[in-house]
Amino acid sequence: MYDIAIIGNGPAGLSCAITARMRGLSTLVVGPQNSTSWLARAERIDNYPGMPQVAGGLLLKTFAQQARDLGAEEKPGLVRQVLAGDGSFMLLVENEVCEAKTVLLAMGAARPSLLAGEEALVGMGVSYCATCDGHFYRGKRIAVLSATAEGAEETHFLAGLAAEVDYYPLKKHEPEGLPANVTYVAETPQALAKTPEGVTVTTKQQTRVYDGVFIFRNAVSLSMLLSELAVQGSFIPVDRGMRTNVPGVYAAGDCTGKPLQVAKAAGEGNIAAITAAEYLATRG
Repeated sequence: MYDIAIIGNGPAGLSCAITARMRGLSTLVVGPQNSTSWLARAERIDNYPGMPQVAGGLLLKTFAQQARDLGAEEKPGLVRQVLAGDGSFMLLVENEVCEAKTVLLAMGAARPSLLAGEEALVGMGVSYCATCDGHFYRGKRIAVLSATAEGAEETHFLAGLAAEVDYYPLKKHEPEGLPANVTYVAETPQALAKTPEGVTVTTKQQTRVYDGVFIFRNAVSLSMLLSELAVQGSFIPVDRGMRTNVPGVYAAGDCTGKPLQVAKAAGEGNIAAITAAEYLATRG
């Protein structure tokens, strides 16, 4: 079990990792292996103190290397859910589970665009984890809604359980090598609904019914990531110690609101690590 798990490997998350390691906390940083954030693509950053006219990608690499040198561990992937337990948290990272005593939310400001009806059906026919829930649909008919070609990997696993699988692209991509019992449906899903027959997927062309629906994206909505978390619009309210309303959970960077600046994110990550260390010290 880690002292702190950091969701996000941008400036807020990496700043937190650096300070957490300097405070002696065992630290896990979870984030995408290849960042496509605006910072990673920025040709030049002029307002980060001490590193004038630095490329955004180089800035991130420098942060990450410093965190690694101090002993922070990294795990590539998407955190699909955070579950609060008795004094600790369980994080579902892709199809693996990690445990931590505290959690920092530093995923940036991006939020996924949910389908109509999707949020209400989570756990009621809609799932985001093939390994967790695939066995419920053994021998049944399911739909996979995927925003990336990586969703095809999950589809291979599900195809070994379900009798039939329809694969819908949420964004344009061409998955390769789909199993024989998987049908590629070149239509864009617009809405989901629950009926006595199952879960329906509606496109502009038609509506189809399934026993279950699996959705794979590169981001998770805040309400689905941590159900107890208080939000204000697209942002997470925090106090000056970067505490959220959930004890042991902190937030830093763009996900806490404007200004969306690297220096602000790095500062908040630093504060969150110090606050988390103080919290852990009080708990023995």
